[in-house]
Amino acid sequence: MNIVLISTYELGRQPFGLVSPAAWLREAGHQVSSLDLTRQNLDDRLIREAELFAIYLPMHTATRLAAKLIPTLHDKNPSARICCYGLYAPMNAEYLRSLGAEKLIGGEFEKELVEWASSATLNDKNSSVTSMERLPFLVPDRAGLPAIEKYAHLVMPDGGYRIVGSTEASRGCKHLCRHCPIVPVYKGVFRIVSREIVMEDVRRQVARGAQHISFGDPDFFNGIKHAVALMEEFHAEFPRVTYDVTIKIEHLRKYEDLLPKLRDTGCLFVVSAVESVDDATLTALDKGHTRADFRHVARKFRELGLTLHPTFVPFTPWTTAEGYLDLLGVLHAEELIENVAPVQLGIRLLIPEGSRMLELEDVRKNVGPFDAESLVYPWKNADPRLDTLSERIQSIAAAADSSKWPRAKTFEAIWKTAHAAAGFAAPELKHSSAKAVPFLSEPWYCCAEPTKDQLVSLGIAATATKAAPAPVSTESFI
Repeated sequence: MNIVLISTYELGRQPFGLVSPAAWLREAGHQVSSLDLTRQNLDDRLIREAELFAIYLPMHTATRLAAKLIPTLHDKNPSARICCYGLYAPMNAEYLRSLGAEKLIGGEFEKELVEWASSATLNDKNSSVTSMERLPFLVPDRAGLPAIEKYAHLVMPDGGYRIVGSTEASRGCKHLCRHCPIVPVYKGVFRIVSREIVMEDVRRQVARGAQHISFGDPDFFNGIKHAVALMEEFHAEFPRVTYDVTIKIEHLRKYEDLLPKLRDTGCLFVVSAVESVDDATLTALDKGHTRADFRHVARKFRELGLTLHPTFVPFTPWTTAEGYLDLLGVLHAEELIENVAPVQLGIRLLIPEGSRMLELEDVRKNVGPFDAESLVYPWKNADPRLDTLSERIQSIAAAADSSKWPRAKTFEAIWKTAHAAAGFAAPELKHSSAKAVPFLSEPWYCCAEPTKDQLVSLGIAATATKAAPAPVSTESFI
């Protein structure tokens, strides 16, 4: 079969959801082309000649963009069959079928994709499957995708750049955070990718110039023994290559004794989904940590010389104007202004199909009917100022990004805007001693609405993204 794997959005890195199934499908004898629409335009020849399209839907943004793509694929090649796979495929099965997708795969998708491709002449239309089978993973096949230097790069505190590769050491998650889109599919299950596979994937990317590896695991510490062994082997083989991981605050507290090992094995920063500094909201989200836990971790990271990149969902049904100001105050007090991408401060809670948020009576009472096209249960804050403020913060973040404002300048603009919205005069921000921190050039926000630019640009010409500037050094920064 001639198969085209398509990704519409994957956080600024080569999509693992393309490179992993590409290896499986090619091993099964299929002709496979991979197309990443964040870095490539639709290739009319590929589209016309394809027998099967498989579209990767790991998150909300990717699915919203894919919904605009599917009718175009049908128009260009009406005889080709379409499969959607990833977290958001089974969650939105009815809507995706209405657009023309016939096969929907969730969970561990590689084997199911091979079976679908190998039996695509059979009458298996309109089927949906979610598999939790333990798979013998293959080394990802990255052939056909743009080079890694065309993706998000690492921005160093001195203004230099480093080439970034990416991989995954696990999938799914053993936790059940109420707002997380992983939970309706994996339901507390996670799967380990063998260390041998991960290291070979890293090895090949380093050979192609990667100076830093970004691990895409939902939580790197889900399998703690696996994580520690991988950290040690990674650093032993690549002492000059740095890395970043995502870890829950709950795990950063539980495994606090391992934080020095993260630092000493080359971890440049840890992303952690803090979401809120309000304990009632954290309880509603079932996050497993408290405001005090977050502040403790932030201080511990400073003591150890580690960098924490907290992410947030500041706008929820429970957010108040005073609560939002409190969040900004905590970030200032903990010297985290440089650590938080401004886009994080404007994000609204998404409530997708199957979300555990619907377990809460006050949420059920306040959401509107499910909007299939937007993929969410819509909601509004009881205080309309908060909905307006969210839009204003998003606009500030977008303007700051396009104008390359320093994060401190952007934070000050957000600080003043938030105080004005609450009806208060903004206190003058005291000068912070915090230094610039390393960060990826494309912000991390997997569970947010797609930006207007993303929705417009897909049209169907994908967003044109400039190549990263050449790195200033091949040395790692530890």
